Amino acid sequence: MAVYKFKTPISEEDIRKLKVNDVLYVTGTIVTARDQAHRRALEFFKQGKPLPLNLEGLAVFHCGPVVSKEGDKWTAVAAGPTTSTRMDIFEDEFIKNFKVRVVIGKGGMGKKTTDAIAKYGAVYGAFTGGAAILAARAIKNVRGVEWLDLGTPEAMWIFEVEEFGPLAVAIDSHGNNIFTDVQKKVEEGKQRIYQKLGLTT
Repeated sequence: MAVYKFKTPISEEDIRKLKVNDVLYVTGTIVTARDQAHRRALEFFKQGKPLPLNLEGLAVFHCGPVVSKEGDKWTAVAAGPTTSTRMDIFEDEFIKNFKVRVVIGKGGMGKKTTDAIAKYGAVYGAFTGGAAILAARAIKNVRGVEWLDLGTPEAMWIFEVEEFGPLAVAIDSHGNNIFTDVQKKVEEGKQRIYQKLGLTT
């Protein structure tokens, strides 16, 4: 296990140094995007419309933050990760089209996303669920918000962060996926137990 500290925009060359079980801290710009922001971003791409922000080399965070506003200034109060499987139907195209280098969330992602991560050079960084206050502490500035019409949780929030993490590299750019590996081992173990007990599935 190695520890890496990268500043955005992150290059593909740097991201390919990471392997599963490494730890990553990100400094610079990250954006939040849940279902609706993913859908709108991909619609913009299909229509040839630019996004409000160039996402190449940045991190996308599956998060619906809790924010407060005083005057014109937003502050992130809590920023826990959303379950990433909700974004699985979008993430491969999102990585391909926008060249994000880090996808942050919880719970892992499936084969399509794993394949896109390997092909285009990205990683999935797992952030601990329930640590929303820890995440918020790393957010030094809310640079802006786009698509607030989608609602506060679904809008695209633009955060400036300092050593955001620790992120456990759970899917790397070499095709490794901790979540599917563990699932496979559990299934194999289950079958061995069933055989010893004389059970069939």
